[in-house]
Amino acid sequence: MGKPCQALILAGGSGTRLWPLSRERYPKQFLKLRFLRDASLFQKTVLRMLKIVDSPQEIYIVAPETYKYMIRGQLREIGISVPEENMIFEPNGKNTFPAAALGILAMREHSGECNVLIIPSDHLLEDEKLNKAVNKGLRIVDRFLVTFGIKPTSPHTGYGYIKPGEKLAEGYRVQEFTEKPDVETAKKYVDNGYYWNSGIFLVNSEVFLEEANKHQSEAIQYLKTLEVEKAYEKIESISIDYAIMEKTRRAAVIPFRGKWTDLGDFFSMYKAMPKDKNSNSGNAELIAINSKRNIAITNKLTAIIDVKDMIIIDTPDALLICPQSSAQKVKQIVKKLKKGNDQRAEIHTTVYKPWGYYVLLEDKPTHKVKRLTILPGEGISLQLHHHRSEHWVVVGGMAKITLVSGEKRKEEFLRKGESLYVPPGIAHRVENPGKIPLHIIETQIGEYLKEDDIIRLKDPYNRRQ
Repeated sequence: MGKPCQALILAGGSGTRLWPLSRERYPKQFLKLRFLRDASLFQKTVLRMLKIVDSPQEIYIVAPETYKYMIRGQLREIGISVPEENMIFEPNGKNTFPAAALGILAMREHSGECNVLIIPSDHLLEDEKLNKAVNKGLRIVDRFLVTFGIKPTSPHTGYGYIKPGEKLAEGYRVQEFTEKPDVETAKKYVDNGYYWNSGIFLVNSEVFLEEANKHQSEAIQYLKTLEVEKAYEKIESISIDYAIMEKTRRAAVIPFRGKWTDLGDFFSMYKAMPKDKNSNSGNAELIAINSKRNIAITNKLTAIIDVKDMIIIDTPDALLICPQSSAQKVKQIVKKLKKGNDQRAEIHTTVYKPWGYYVLLEDKPTHKVKRLTILPGEGISLQLHHHRSEHWVVVGGMAKITLVSGEKRKEEFLRKGESLYVPPGIAHRVENPGKIPLHIIETQIGEYLKEDDIIRLKDPYNRRQ
């Protein structure tokens, strides 16, 4: 059977083809979607790994530094405590090979030689079928870098393809590893029995590092000898597929015989969602008259008439409408927004913080309204603002408020329905002393409402100003 394995969750990626649901600072793996029962793909991946490894101590997570608070917050929401040393944050995303190498080097340092299941955090699949495939992979992982192949359902151009070769005790040697082909080539691959590359790998740490030293020796040397920030300045952005799997002679593929999708675009999301009798999918109340095969993800009553094969995505700050056949082109919108330095390419209306998160409800030149959720035992920094006042209304839980003006310090508690006004220049802090989340509606009023008007005087999380 082989040794048990540890899990390495790769939680990077920006999901640009799922804009405006997914943003660079709040990508698809952290989205809470109704058809996923309001759990994120990241949370589902963590829970899935607990069916494969013995405990949360054997789960490692690699992600860009910008996702730190989302990861910690979402782990806390599902009651899973992954050790702090098992969470590895990159200075910036550099694709899957640097992330995997960084994680495996840390795992090896903590526990010596180990078998590692490298899994993206944004896939939707059948847990039981994955467990069976992993058990098969453990029988050959001491000799091969194992990937899991998906039987194609169409000539998809968004996936890499794997040509199986010699039959092994489990699975096949990889005869050819090919990245995202054109449509005609993809059709030939499907006809000739190729598999889609799932992006899930099972490796032995020593075998992985041997092959990495052969094919990416410079990058491995940087990661071993330099601080992460300096190493990431020198190494290129490259996937595991390009970095190793296309080059190594020790690759094997095991067919994954279950449902799988990476939710890479709205068409794949549509296929994964439940549908009505006319094949319409909706994430809210949907009235569809003479309409078929549409996906409508909104937060309000949505009515469509005489509409077919369309994507309709509505968020508080953006609306997307396009044919399903254009799903792959959504990332072009993100490129255009970035070119114009438009923050809507990066920032979502939900923003995670070390103390919880806030949702931006309204953003106007003279006022801004947020709904703050502060987790039990947490609190914002002691801070002040020069250009805005704040008005807080507690709508759930209990708030402990600290106000400081010169030498005067005042503490009070606000219960549900109670409120407080904080003028500009007064230092303040909100904490949650209770055992349930604290919910506050915060109204900011002023002529300058940007985040750089937060002057932190004392911060329990040691954030930079």
